[in-house]
Amino acid sequence: MPTRNKFTILKQVVSHIPAYLVSKVARDHGVDLKSRTISPWSHVVSMVYAQLAHALSLNDVCDSLRNNRGALSTLRGAAPPSRNGLSNANRVRDAGMAEALFWSVLGDFRRVQPKFGMEQNYVGFPRRFKRIINVVDSTTIQLVANCLDWAKHRRRKAAAKCHMRLDLQTFLPRFAVVKAADSHDAKEARGVCAGIRAGEIVAFDKAYVDFDHLYELHQRGVCWVTRAKDNMSYKVVKRVSKPQGAILQDVLIRLKGDRSRGDYPELLRLVRALVKVDGKDVEMTFISNNTEWSPTSIADLYRSRWGVEVFFKQLKQTLQLADFLGHNENAVRWQIWTALLTYAILRFISYLGRWKGSFSRLFTVIRGVLWNRVGLQSVLNECYGTAGGPPLRMCALPEQLYLPGLGR
Repeated sequence: MPTRNKFTILKQVVSHIPAYLVSKVARDHGVDLKSRTISPWSHVVSMVYAQLAHALSLNDVCDSLRNNRGALSTLRGAAPPSRNGLSNANRVRDAGMAEALFWSVLGDFRRVQPKFGMEQNYVGFPRRFKRIINVVDSTTIQLVANCLDWAKHRRRKAAAKCHMRLDLQTFLPRFAVVKAADSHDAKEARGVCAGIRAGEIVAFDKAYVDFDHLYELHQRGVCWVTRAKDNMSYKVVKRVSKPQGAILQDVLIRLKGDRSRGDYPELLRLVRALVKVDGKDVEMTFISNNTEWSPTSIADLYRSRWGVEVFFKQLKQTLQLADFLGHNENAVRWQIWTALLTYAILRFISYLGRWKGSFSRLFTVIRGVLWNRVGLQSVLNECYGTAGGPPLRMCALPEQLYLPGLGR
């Protein structure tokens, strides 16, 4: 049975946010000047709680916090907001504060525990590469069309889009931007890849292909891998290796179009290979600026791009990114960035507690005991095999047997 604790699980979770960071970030973004009814700290705690509890509405968040006012006050004096107060805070307070807080907290975790993230690499991580592998992709978050004019995506749909650069080794974000879904991936490529250093690797889908940007990455010493677009025009210059096994073609090419050749004047590597998709062989064409790797390495690097899809699945299917607490752009950004903040905190807890289960299992364990005064580590030990010995078994005695329909 979990050991008793004088603090709730919620307090033990949010205490991983350094005490000074929220007030500092609030001052930097002018949020402290708009905090007459609800403090920046209470606002952040409320939004993190909304994620952990899977709250469906503002009333859901505010009523629960108000009913647990005493326990909430132990969280560095946090106070329950009113429904209108929380709605107004999400609407008018700069969501850049939530974004800056996420990166600050993540940086603090890495400073305190330099190996944070190394315990849970993506299972498809190509381990023969000793460089940092960045994976770039975007995910679309469906919204309510009739309430969100800023996010009109299609005739009857509205959506926001999160462009993400993920470190495949640590499975933690290195860059993210949240915009309306009509923002084209190729236009966001430069901003997403701006922080990649020479010698690192980046893999992305063909939606991000922009030859001018790819040539810029090449000149910066960044190795990149992506899929070729179906209409890409090129001529083969030289064969690199013979077809073998799943590798159908491995050649150096030069782009033929005047504009494409002007954007990328040097040779490109092209690899055509058979890739397993749902148990079937599918032919795919990859391009890269690296001429030294084996063709299978290029195919494996692109295959590892699926890691960012797994990351998005963890966010969208586990955290609360389906029911939004506000309809304007600022409120949606607040909720997305606090979802990322909650993800980072839970990952840090799993690192400290040596949790070996899935992220979704960790989330459900913590969600079920948010207001319980028990030790967080003991809860994790009870729910997974991090305890000292095997779990105890309940042995029934004959007189304890009960069969419905039979006499006692």
